[in-house]
Amino acid sequence: MNKVFSIYQKLYDTYGPQGWWPFINYKGKNDLKEGNNDGYHILDYSFPRDEDEIFEVCLGSILTQNTTFTSVVKSLNNLNNINSLNYKKIKELPLEELRLLIKPSGYHNQKSNYILEFINFFESLKGKIPTREELLAIKGIGPETADSILLYAYNQAQFKVDAYTKRLLVHNKLLPENVKYHDIKYFMESELKKEIFDEKELVIVYQEYHALIVNHSKLFYSKQPFGNGCFLNIIL
Repeated sequence: MNKVFSIYQKLYDTYGPQGWWPFINYKGKNDLKEGNNDGYHILDYSFPRDEDEIFEVCLGSILTQNTTFTSVVKSLNNLNNINSLNYKKIKELPLEELRLLIKPSGYHNQKSNYILEFINFFESLKGKIPTREELLAIKGIGPETADSILLYAYNQAQFKVDAYTKRLLVHNKLLPENVKYHDIKYFMESELKKEIFDEKELVIVYQEYHALIVNHSKLFYSKQPFGNGCFLNIIL
């Protein structure tokens, strides 16, 4: 039995498709997801649809470092409220104003520099899809941020690993406690590629899987003892 794929199937059956990455200016509504669904595009995998949405994912991926996505949304809304949720407008902002606008995401002095550095790179791409190596060479872009950008901004088959992913896998004894990012990423991708052979479908599964792990982990892996009450062990 492929345990990694079994977890995905259980999470998908439990929570349904997630419609991730949510976009600030997309007012999508879908009864499949409870609550306020603005920004979510459940079962519509055509996103991002233009350069601005691509950049929004990149920006959000940088801002998400060491904070929650809820805080990131506050920063993105601050930029959107002054019509500056794109790289051209951000470049025109005074540095102090940019720092203030993204303050909800934390580390705003550091992240403002990372954003401006990334914008220079983003412009140089001229619409081309960046490589993982190119992204990792940019100051402030680590493996998780690079994979987030590639998976959600450019629809590339790069699995995004976060702290929740590690906690879930370690708790369910699929990987050891001291496992590193690269090893988790390789493990997840290798196992899923045993079940899914179409590249586009693989991207969709990677996108949904990460979002499902986040959804599930908010309930069972955000506070210690991690995994308390988690129902995944019954299928493993």
